[in-house]
Amino acid sequence: MLSRVAERLYWMGRYLERVESTARLVNAYTNQILDLPKGVDPGWRRLVDLNGASAVFEGHYQNYDERNTVKFLLADSFNPDSIASALAMARENVRTTRDVLPTEVWDQANEMYLYCKENAERGVLRKHRFMFLKQIVIRCQQITGLLTGTMSHDFPCDFIRLGRNLERGDMTTRIVDSAVSLLMPRLDAPTPYDNLMWVNVLKSLSAFQMYRQHVRHRVKGEAVVKYLLQDSGFPRSLGYALARAEALLGHLPRNEAPLQRVALIQRRVKEAALDTMALDEMHAFIDQIQAELNNMHEQISATWFSLEALPAVQTQVQAAAP
Repeated sequence: MLSRVAERLYWMGRYLERVESTARLVNAYTNQILDLPKGVDPGWRRLVDLNGASAVFEGHYQNYDERNTVKFLLADSFNPDSIASALAMARENVRTTRDVLPTEVWDQANEMYLYCKENAERGVLRKHRFMFLKQIVIRCQQITGLLTGTMSHDFPCDFIRLGRNLERGDMTTRIVDSAVSLLMPRLDAPTPYDNLMWVNVLKSLSAFQMYRQHVRHRVKGEAVVKYLLQDSGFPRSLGYALARAEALLGHLPRNEAPLQRVALIQRRVKEAALDTMALDEMHAFIDQIQAELNNMHEQISATWFSLEALPAVQTQVQAAAP
């Protein structure tokens, strides 16, 4: 398989997961602010900071209000990590690798792109936001199901799944950090609403039912963070994503350096005492993990995609949040 094809498949997996996870992140944050007491500033800037996109945002907007922030994350084409931009890049990567993908994948990717193009601006409004984001998540899951059920599980599929799991692990940390960042200013004065935020975080990742089955006690922040970052059985946890990435790397040639990198991240995540960390320590730990995931991407790129001057559709990974 050509390295340019492998790279585009890898990025297709990343972009599709970024679209779904950004939809989940915006939905989770919207639900969280609805549970805040009246008069409490939700701090919409945190959503932009979590995506490491403050410089891009401030080049086009002056205020970090709800409309500007949500539009920036959903519909603005100048933001390379918006749902609209990431979906356009995913569609282009599918289009240029159609010879190795099931035909239905192109059909679904194109239909989702057209749906987003027609509805993203309406989705900025809170009354339409939930339905728009729900449709985006469902359509992404349809493509994931098609790939799993109709594509041979060989090298092309491995690169798609590798990109998906690396992006999923990164975005799960950002969704967790969205709640941590909201709660940090209230360290000295917690409110009865704090646990509701963790419920919304679980629901945004479709994790609430599995959390209750496996953790078996009421929702608490420390337990939620531990479950979403360290659990080895839940598909959207960081621990699971890292384990799948390690397994997929094991199938690929010249994999020694990437395997060492992912093993290092796994060890740090497993050994972290998340249930005893203060919120500011959790925030710093998540920042560190995001930086290491970025380094992981760079190692993958250097190993398989930088063998020649590639006309890749895009090779800019989402930077770790400051």
